Amino acid sequence: MAQIFLVRHGQASFGSENYDQLSPLGAEQARHLGRWWAERDMPVARVVTGAMQRHHQTAAACLASWLDLPESALDASNWQQDAGLNEYNHHEVLARHTPEFDDPRVVKRFLMDTPDGKHAFQQIFAAAITRWISGEYDSEYSETWRAFQQRCVQGLQAQMALQDGAKHIVIFTSGGTISAICQHLLGFEDARFAGFNWSLVNTGVTRLLVPEAGPGAGSAFLTGLNQYAHLEVLNQSKLITFV
Repeated sequence: MAQIFLVRHGQASFGSENYDQLSPLGAEQARHLGRWWAERDMPVARVVTGAMQRHHQTAAACLASWLDLPESALDASNWQQDAGLNEYNHHEVLARHTPEFDDPRVVKRFLMDTPDGKHAFQQIFAAAITRWISGEYDSEYSETWRAFQQRCVQGLQAQMALQDGAKHIVIFTSGGTISAICQHLLGFEDARFAGFNWSLVNTGVTRLLVPEAGPGAGSAFLTGLNQYAHLEVLNQSKLITFV
């Protein structure tokens, strides 16, 4: 039976000109995950990343702390990369709903100057997601909601279809991608996507089992969702982030 571990990237650089890079805290979160897995002698047969910088940086920081891995696993040239596992364009989704937020500096000022700015921003972003998901404005987006859902599921299926005998597959990706895959597996309605996505912790791990024979062969089953014991055990609340 194969296992697939979907890892959300570490904390990115929210509010900066380039969101698509890990913050120092994001790199620290990834290193904690690597140490956690090293202490438990968890092997890895295949490393996969999306095509985004934060995916690759999370993989690099995590694997560098996973000290008992073979050199082949630490060599990024041996990793697989699949842009189908990329996040949706959150900047575009937000800006189509609130055009002034096309400028990251405006977002940063909003967060700093608005009472309970994070909560207020979350409500605006949830409304932006609802607009995108509705399908009523598809012509305004470079990627529709349905197209995003389909490519995430296809990215998972592509990994499941590989016949290389890999038993432990680690995929470094994004919260939206993981949420879309979980929606496919669990069948919850579109309206729950935003809330589900917001609940995923940076470097949280979602585990899937893929039976190779018998009932359910070739299908993926969710057996662990958003697990972040590698952060909880440290008793430092600053390590638990969601961006």
